[in-house]
Amino acid sequence: MPASDLFDLTGQVAVVTGGNAGIGLGYATGLAKCGSDVWIFGRRHEENGNAVEILSQYGTTVRALSVDVSREDQVVSAMAKVVETSGRIDTVVSNAGFMRTKSLHEMTTETYHKMLAVNQHGGFFTIREAVRHMKARADAGDPGGSIIVTGSLSTVIGAVGTAHYGAAKAALAAIMTSVAVGYGHDGIRCNMVTPGLIYSDAFGGLPEDDLPFTAVTRERQPVPRLGYPSDFEAIAAYLASPASAFHTGGIIVIDGGYSRVGLS
Repeated sequence: MPASDLFDLTGQVAVVTGGNAGIGLGYATGLAKCGSDVWIFGRRHEENGNAVEILSQYGTTVRALSVDVSREDQVVSAMAKVVETSGRIDTVVSNAGFMRTKSLHEMTTETYHKMLAVNQHGGFFTIREAVRHMKARADAGDPGGSIIVTGSLSTVIGAVGTAHYGAAKAALAAIMTSVAVGYGHDGIRCNMVTPGLIYSDAFGGLPEDDLPFTAVTRERQPVPRLGYPSDFEAIAAYLASPASAFHTGGIIVIDGGYSRVGLS
């Protein structure tokens, strides 16, 4: 295919959970720029509206639904709404989640389960509903679909205070590989994208230079800067496109080389 068509997503429909800010908005931007219609699932109404306004400039149809991914009923109904309205779902990005550091010896059971409810169970509900739709479509003679899961370096390198977060992301990595192996014959691909240190609105507007890890990152990381949501536009477009037709079951690390030099 011509290079200009390599990441062409015209006619596709994508769902991005947690797509109203941060890395999720980065994924959604890449998908919209390449021609995909985009549905944002997010809890915060105002941020959903802002994301729709940002993405609509790329000329595709962009909609948002208020969804709490920890609520199974909300995920099921929202996915059904997308199919009812748009007719299909080609790409699902399971990205919604949050991280709060807490030492393991101080962690309450409530804190642990709250983290799992969003980051693990919400991811499971999202991926399962994506597979259900894509499998049904494949059985009807229209195979294919891409599922993208946001992972975490805390599953592979030491990170203080992230035992609960790493546990949730490790579970999603296992689900991802199971989907890749179990549904490849239906044309369904599933991959995980693992970010490094990313500067986004998650830091509450704190200037980048005021973050405690910025200086050491610039000094020792092979790519001497923090990452940005825009660094995730291209990987979303690639994984959603036919260019990645032979890519499934992978964990793609986008961290500027952070995990290779042991900055933690």
